This record gives sequence, structure tokens and C-alpha cells, in this order.
Amino acid sequence: MAANSWFSVLTSTGGSRTSHRLFSTSLRPSSFFIPKADSQNQNHKRKVLNKSSSSPPEKVAGKQKFSRRSKNEGPFANADGRSSTSETGRSQSTAIKSFGLQKKGKGIMLDSKDQQVETGSIQDAAFLNAVVKVYCTHTAPDYSLPWQKQRQFTSTGSAFMIGDGKLLTNAHCVEHDTQVKVKKRGDDTKYVAKVLARGVACDIALLSVESKEFWEGAEPLSFGRLPRLQDAVTVVGYPLGGDTISVTKGVVSRIEVTSYAHGSSELLGIQIDAAINPGNSGGPAFNDDGDCIGVAFQVYRSDDAENIGYVIPTTVVSHFLEDYERNGKYCGFPCLGVLLQKLENPALRACLKVPSNEGVLVRKVEPTSDISNVVKEGDVIVSFDGVHVGCEGTVPFRSSERIAFRYLISQKFTGDSVELGIIRAGEFMKVQAVLKPRVHLVPYHIEGGQPSYLIVAGLVFTPLSEPLIEEEEDSIGLKLLTKARYSLAKFEGEQIVVLSQVLANEVNIGYEDMSNEQVLKLNGTRIKNIHHLAHLVDSSKGKYLVFEFEDNILVVLEREEAMSASASILKDYGIPAERSSDLLGQYVDSTIEQSEATNHGEFGYEGLLWA
Repeated sequence: MAANSWFSVLTSTGGSRTSHRLFSTSLRPSSFFIPKADSQNQNHKRKVLNKSSSSPPEKVAGKQKFSRRSKNEGPFANADGRSSTSETGRSQSTAIKSFGLQKKGKGIMLDSKDQQVETGSIQDAAFLNAVVKVYCTHTAPDYSLPWQKQRQFTSTGSAFMIGDGKLLTNAHCVEHDTQVKVKKRGDDTKYVAKVLARGVACDIALLSVESKEFWEGAEPLSFGRLPRLQDAVTVVGYPLGGDTISVTKGVVSRIEVTSYAHGSSELLGIQIDAAINPGNSGGPAFNDDGDCIGVAFQVYRSDDAENIGYVIPTTVVSHFLEDYERNGKYCGFPCLGVLLQKLENPALRACLKVPSNEGVLVRKVEPTSDISNVVKEGDVIVSFDGVHVGCEGTVPFRSSERIAFRYLISQKFTGDSVELGIIRAGEFMKVQAVLKPRVHLVPYHIEGGQPSYLIVAGLVFTPLSEPLIEEEEDSIGLKLLTKARYSLAKFEGEQIVVLSQVLANEVNIGYEDMSNEQVLKLNGTRIKNIHHLAHLVDSSKGKYLVFEFEDNILVVLEREEAMSASASILKDYGIPAERSSDLLGQYVDSTIEQSEATNHGEFGYEGLLWA
């Protein structure tokens, strides 16, 4: 069953979400893990991405499991050298799992190949004292029952001091945090920490500790340059296997644009062969000079591969910190907002009147991007801020290397202007565009942590999100999953609103079995988002509430009867409110819908590159 294993990723250099499939020539299922902290509740292991397999698909209740797209994934798949068009064979299943937090109170299985060492030469090095252990209590939302939370669980990870009362760790180590504590090496006191900023796309979080006692004698780490291949690297943290600090050593194996499992983005990453295990997440990686060259955050697990760990380089860390300093918050990595195809074929270049062996073809433009005003489908991008783009979608990197075109975009900040050199109908021209984060029709992470919801006569409506798809994957239809994976947002604020379930009551007899159906209209008005739906319900004056769903399904309720039944339904099911707090304010329609002609073309984009 030789096949290529893959996992979905994003191409939007961080904040945006475009789908990419990273192929590894694997004969057996392999897994890409995020080193997460250890949780007391094993049921809280969260898959970052679903498995996609060329083996017979798993079926539940007569429905085929559908691979969900990556977090930054837009409606199309990336083809930047990793697409199904550039690899032969079908894909074996690959899972991306968070594991950087080691699970407390559970048995431990150690791999003799992953040796944890603490050498005498660095045992007393000062920089080890800057590495701390993170204890986090997580309380994740329940996306299926959006008015409540899941059972809390605890985990541990690593972090390190960077000065000015702040520490760095991984975003997945403090995801859905309700309490974060840190403990220094050789200390028995835990100090309360606060999460200042969380960068999901780059998997970095900034913490602060107010206690002056914690910072006594502390020496923050200094950041070093981007390493070279074969440079020695030392990873320090608090992984499973013990309670004290652990050190592993290796070398830099590869530096390239890498899939970030937690944010499902693609940013620069450093591959190393030093062991990274659960609990190492958020710990620093050092060079031989004692300078921090990055943050350990994930590993690649496979039966056919060993010692593949990943470090977030200081270039990405510096971008995160500068973004926070500029804006007082983390705004995310921007994207260009175009779907690209490589121009390796000479006949294709000749047909597009591209005179040289360069450029990438614009196949699609996101309606919500600024570039949609200056770039058209069929244009060929040949340069980005004066840097020539090769026909494979790569640009020069350092002295003798090349790297994916997305790397240049990831160096920019939200709001930056860029100059593109394009060829249109054989004519060369230069255009200006402003970069901003991608607008996601189906978000991978919920802002504020708690999903929105609206209950109308027992009908529970909520926006479709990737966490909801993960929880409800066995009951969501293939058509809705396809739309979630491949559709583009036509305007900022657009959402796919679904009827997640019906709370049975006399007023909704006959509709009790409906679940996970997209609602399109209310009383003939097309629904833009969950807040718009709440506004339409509140402003309705007619006798009936007529909900129109996908596939021409109708739900009709007598309006006054539905409104009067709401209080008793909430009481019967122990629900505190009929809507989430974010829907209590006045609805302001600031959406500007793009023409339908610019949005769709939803299928047939596997093997292409988003930028």
C-alpha cells in the first residue's frame, strides 16, 4: 500500500487560511504532532486536522468521513511543490495532533532513540535558568452546546524569559486558558502568569508575571541569527519523563517554509534532529553561543522517519513581538489574497506571453482582499517588491538557496503596501496593493473563545467553525463540508450559519431530527451572519417565521407562539440565555457584498498555491 502521506496546511503566511497539502513519501500512516502539555483528561486531546486517507474511508451512519481543511486554509489547495499534481500515488492518512503538553498522572512510554541528556558542560549554564515550566488549566468551549464549557483539564509545557517582565511560550500551551502558572528551575513556588497576546497562526504566546520575586536574579535570553545547515542546536524544556529541566542536542537539518500544525499556516521553520517530546513546547532552542535561535513547537512522527522536530525561528518570533509592540495586540500575518499556479511548462508561459522562465499565474483573487482592485485572473506575477519570482513560485533565499514565495509576504505586516510586477496580456506593469489578514468564511479559532449562538423556539443556530466540524464530523453532511472547505467569503463578516440541533418542544414538532443544516434565508431575506439572523428574528412582524435551508428544506413557526415558548424551553434545558452576549447589541450592517461572479468556482483547485 505504498502511498504518499499528507496533511493539510495553509499558505497565507500565517494569519490567512489557504489550504495546502504537504506530502511526505511515506509508505505508512504518519503523524505530525504539536508538543503540547500533558492533560489530565485524555478525552481532551484535540486533533488539529482530520485524517485524510487513500485507504478505504471510515464510515459512520452511512456517511463518509470528510477531511477537514487546515486552519488557514482557504477554499483551494496549495500546490507549492507539495500538491497532488506534483506527487504520484494516493495519500495515506496523516494526523496532526497537539501533544506539547504532557499528560499528568498517566503512564509514560519512552523511546530509547529519543534520549534526553543534560551534559556537564551546560548543566550550570546561566541560560538554563531562564527556562521555566508552565502549568495551565484549560476550559475549552463546547461548540455543540455553545452556551456552556467543556470539563477543564490541566497541562504542562515550557517557556522562557525575554526581559521586561515577559515570557514566550507556544500558543497551544495556553489555549483556552483559565489559569496559567510558571515555576523557575530549582524553585518550589509557582507564580501566576497572564497571557498578553496569543498568535495562533505562528503558535506563539506572550506571557507576563507581575511578581517581583519571580524576576529576582533573572537573566533574559538573547536572540541569535537564523542558523545555517548543520549548525549545532540545543533544545531545553520540561518534557515527559521527569520533573527537572531536560536538554537534548542535535543539528539543523533543514530551513524552509513549514506547515504550522496549530494555526495551520505556513511560515519559515527550522527542522532539527534533536529530540522534542510532549512538554518541550514553548522551550527555547540554543546555538553554541548560548543565543536563542527559536522556540520548539512540533515534531513529525512516522514509522519511516525519525528525529524530525521543528523550531519557530527568531525571524517569526521577532515579527510577532514587533506586531504586538506596534499595535498593542497581535494582528496576525497578512496575505496577498490570490490563488497561484506555477508556470513550469514552456507552452503555458508562451501562451501567456511570458518572455522568461519566471512568474506565477493568478488563478483566483479573494473578493475581500485589497489586491482584487488591481490584479485580475490571468495576470502573471513576476516580482514582489523588486524580487523576481521563479516559475516554481520560489524566490532567492540567502546566498545559494531558494524558498517559497510566501516567505516574502510573511515578512510584511498588516497594512503594509507592496509593489507587484505583473504581466497582463503580454504587457508588463507595476501595481500597488495593501496587505491584510485573510477573511475566513469558516474560522479555525473563535475570537473571544466562546462561540455565538441564537435559540429560536428550540432551534439552535450557530456559525459554522472548524472546532464545530471537529466535534460534529460524523453528523455534518458532505455538501456542507465541501462548502466549508472550498467557498470564499464574499465580504467581511460573512458566516455560514447552521441549525446545529433542535431542542424538542411542542412548538417545533416535526423538526426534532434536524441537525447541522445551513440556514439560507429568513422570511425571504438572505442571512449574512448570525448577528444578522438575530436582527431579522427581532424585527419580524409577520405571522410566521419561515426558515429556508439548503436543499429547499423549510421550517415554519408561528411567530408569537415561538416567542412565548422560548422561556419555558430555556428553563427545561437549563440554558441561561436565548442568545450569546455578542448578539445583544444593535445590529449594524457594514457588509458590502461582492458580486456572485467573483466568488465561486468552488471545485478543481487542488494542487494550487495561495499567497
